[in-house]
Amino acid sequence: MNIQPIITHFANYLPLDLKDREALESRVHERKVKRRQFILQEGDVCRHYTFVVHGCFKMFKMDEKGQEHNLQFAVENDWIMDIGSFHSEKPSALYIEAMEQSVILQIARPNLLFLYVNHATFDRNFRVIMENAFVDLQKRILQNISYTAEERYLAFLEQHPELHNRISNVQIASYIGITPEFLSKIRKTLASR
Repeated sequence: MNIQPIITHFANYLPLDLKDREALESRVHERKVKRRQFILQEGDVCRHYTFVVHGCFKMFKMDEKGQEHNLQFAVENDWIMDIGSFHSEKPSALYIEAMEQSVILQIARPNLLFLYVNHATFDRNFRVIMENAFVDLQKRILQNISYTAEERYLAFLEQHPELHNRISNVQIASYIGITPEFLSKIRKTLASR
């Protein structure tokens, strides 16, 4: 198992020393995930923080009409989990599905708690990671309540340039809260400018 990608990722915040690395290596699990395979389904408890080494995932809610509402996409060097389910240990209302064949590293809840308590570097790193995710969530909420659909699409392209060619327009439309048909109109308008 190669945990170097996650070690490199943590170096963006507070680098891991040798003891931190050894503790992490014994508490992280590598998984290969097929395209369209779920790592979380509605009704299951989210038991892992998941780091994407290679691939692409989406987290979404399915409404009563069977329509997906995308909340998050995660690609290389991103984290994905239903944090509410993970921390409350209650069933999730969300799905997390691989959109590509992927490789992930997962840390189970007991292992994460061990790392927090016994290796302060992890507590600090995950706090910063979660704070950054919260800032991104605030930005997204403000965009959804104050931006036009075109502005939300342009913000998506700016904030997630690595996703544009990896996911469908249907997925993008769901994420920014419009229909695929309206997204096609926006793209046509932008192309004609």
